[in-house]
Amino acid sequence: MPLVERIVALQPEMTAWRRDLHAHPETAFQEERTSRIVAEKLAAFGIEVHRGIAKTGVVGKLAAGSGRRAIGLRADMDALDVHERNQFAHRSRHEGKMHACGHDGHTTMLLGAARYLAETRNFDGTVVFVFQPAEENEGGGRVMVEEGLFERFPVEAVYGMHNWPGMPVGQFAVMPGPMMAGFDIFEITVTGRGAHAAMPNNGIDPIVAGAAVVQALQTIASRTVHPVDAAVVSVTQFHGGDTWNVIPNEVVLRGTTRAFKPEVQDTIERRVREIAEGVAATFGARAQVRYERRYPPTVNTPREAGIAAAAMAEVVGRENVKTEVQPTMGAEDFAFMLQAKPGAYAWIGNGPGDSGCMLHNPGYDFNDEILPIGASYWAKLVERVLAKA
Repeated sequence: MPLVERIVALQPEMTAWRRDLHAHPETAFQEERTSRIVAEKLAAFGIEVHRGIAKTGVVGKLAAGSGRRAIGLRADMDALDVHERNQFAHRSRHEGKMHACGHDGHTTMLLGAARYLAETRNFDGTVVFVFQPAEENEGGGRVMVEEGLFERFPVEAVYGMHNWPGMPVGQFAVMPGPMMAGFDIFEITVTGRGAHAAMPNNGIDPIVAGAAVVQALQTIASRTVHPVDAAVVSVTQFHGGDTWNVIPNEVVLRGTTRAFKPEVQDTIERRVREIAEGVAATFGARAQVRYERRYPPTVNTPREAGIAAAAMAEVVGRENVKTEVQPTMGAEDFAFMLQAKPGAYAWIGNGPGDSGCMLHNPGYDFNDEILPIGASYWAKLVERVLAKA
């Protein structure tokens, strides 16, 4: 595997960085320590540092030669509200918070590439290193874009990467079109009329109405959305009632929806409202729906997906770059950056997902073996896009 030798030499140091970040996880917009460490390292590498975009976001800017072209590389920094079950030395020291998705590794790989590129400057143009907060649920990518990320740091394209448990070490995946689904949430309040549980005829039971709503929502994917379009509607919460012998006045249902196309998202939202209100009405109850668009689909542009695949092939060989993979219904707020700029989002193999080492699992840990692989990809991508004449 023709990795960048200088980056391979940095692996022990990068591993120490990564494990330190893992031991000190910080969640959305609270990444104070993490962003300080990132900023200090970038500055030590001789990279121009900008802080405060999306509160805890950090941007590094590195120019070489006289070229006017610019490329953006993005890594996420935040952790999750998960109680870690691992017992190794670098386990989380913040109870209830954990790097269960590998953003500690993403940050480290980009730092490793930044150090190499600052040392070698074997490119002609500008690299913008984007260290983003709050990818998990809170849309830090959207906030960075809204706060003028690309106005302040113009780039022709932006690239992102995520580790992928279950994909072998030494493999990448990238393709044009959707890589990740759009992610929306809904909350449905079903209001009936409370009554004694022994006398249900005196009330309007919102639990029965709510249960019917849950069942009916499953027809959106099976009977409303076109059969060749992917859609998921999941009710994940059902709250109602306080005691054994009282039919409550209302219940609250919450859940999430996923789709790859904006028009499918539109259809799902419309049908969630129609079904909730209509089904509740058949029981004499009322339904109030709050539907919130969270993340759009993550869609790669063809040209940039091809550029990314070519850079990966330099690192792991063309046979280890998968360009026809099944997209996932998971979501990613890098989508907001791809709405603003051309670009590509890729997966890097994290190795087997055995023993609970899957994303968002309390037994997860980033595989330090892939640190030089990811960092070498970033370096080759820059040197390819901003090649010297």
